[in-house]
Amino acid sequence: MKDSYGRNIDYLRISLTDKCNLRCRYCMPKCGVKSVAHADILRFEEIERVVRIMAGLGVKKVRLTGGEPLVRKNITSLISSLASVRGIEELSMTTNGCLLGDMVKELYAAGLKSVNVSLDTLDPAAFTRLTGVDALHSVLEGIDAALACGMKVKLNCVPVKDVNDKELTRIARYGAERNIPVRFIELMPLGPGAEFTGIATDDIIGGLSEELGELKPEAPEYPGAPAVYYRIGPTGSVVGFISPMSHKFCACCSRIRLTAAGYLKLCLQYPDGVDLKGPLRDGVDDEGIKRIIRSAVYKKPKAHSFGSTGNNDNRDMYEIGG
Repeated sequence: MKDSYGRNIDYLRISLTDKCNLRCRYCMPKCGVKSVAHADILRFEEIERVVRIMAGLGVKKVRLTGGEPLVRKNITSLISSLASVRGIEELSMTTNGCLLGDMVKELYAAGLKSVNVSLDTLDPAAFTRLTGVDALHSVLEGIDAALACGMKVKLNCVPVKDVNDKELTRIARYGAERNIPVRFIELMPLGPGAEFTGIATDDIIGGLSEELGELKPEAPEYPGAPAVYYRIGPTGSVVGFISPMSHKFCACCSRIRLTAAGYLKLCLQYPDGVDLKGPLRDGVDDEGIKRIIRSAVYKKPKAHSFGSTGNNDNRDMYEIGG
C-alpha cells in the first residue's frame, strides 16, 4: 500500500477512545472536553475488521492509543483478537501507565508484548501540576510491573520549557537504571500544545551530553523509524529522539491513524482523510473498504508544515490519537 510519493504504508495507529484519566496541560483544553458519544465510537468488531483488511493491504504494525486506551472496557478481548490477525507482526500500546500495574498480566496474556509509557516528570508535585492527578506512584508501579512481566517497555517524554526542562537528565538516568530506552519527543503545536514552548532535539542532546557524557549514534531500529537513538557513553544505556519539528522525517513516514470515531487520518497536521465508520456500518464489503482505504492513502500529504500557515486540523491530540 503506497501513497503518491512512493512511501510504503505499513503502520496503523488506532485510538480506542478520546477519554483519558489525566488532564495534561499541553493536551487537554482548559475549558474541558466534550467526549464522543458511545454510539459513535468504533466497536471492537469494527476495529478488528479494519485491522484484518489493513493487514491484507500490507500493514504489519499496529499501535493502540487514546485518549488513554486502558480506560476502554474489555480491552483485553480486543487485544486477543488483534494479536491473532494474520500479517500483524507487532502489536503495541501507548499508555499513561496509571492503570498498567493492575492490568499488565492480563494484557500480556492476551498478546500485548510492548508498551510505551508517557513519563514527563519524576517529581510527584510537578506530575500533579501537569496532569491534574496525583498518580505518579501508579505510573512508576505500572512500569515496574510491565518489566517484571517480561513486557518490552519504552518511555516517552515530551520536553517543555518551564515545565520539565530541568528534569530531562534525571529521566534519562531513570531509564538507564532500568535498561529502558527513553525517547524525547518534540512538542507538536496541536490544540493546547501550541500554547507551550517545546525544546529542540539538538538542545536536548547538548544538555544530556554535558551531564551524562558523549552520546554515540546507534543504528536505526528499523528502516524509516521516526526515533534516532544514541548510546550514552559511560552508562551504555540508550536514549532516542523523535524530532518532527527540527528534523522532519516525513519523507519516510509509514503511518496512518484511525480515530476512535472511525476517521482514517493521514497526517497529524491536516484534516485530510476519510470516514470509515459510515461504510463499515452501511454494509460495504471488504473489497469496497479496501478501495476506500487505498484511495485515501494515495492522497497522503507529502509533509507537515507546522510553524507556517496551513490547513490545520482543529482537533486536539486526545481526539486524534497520539
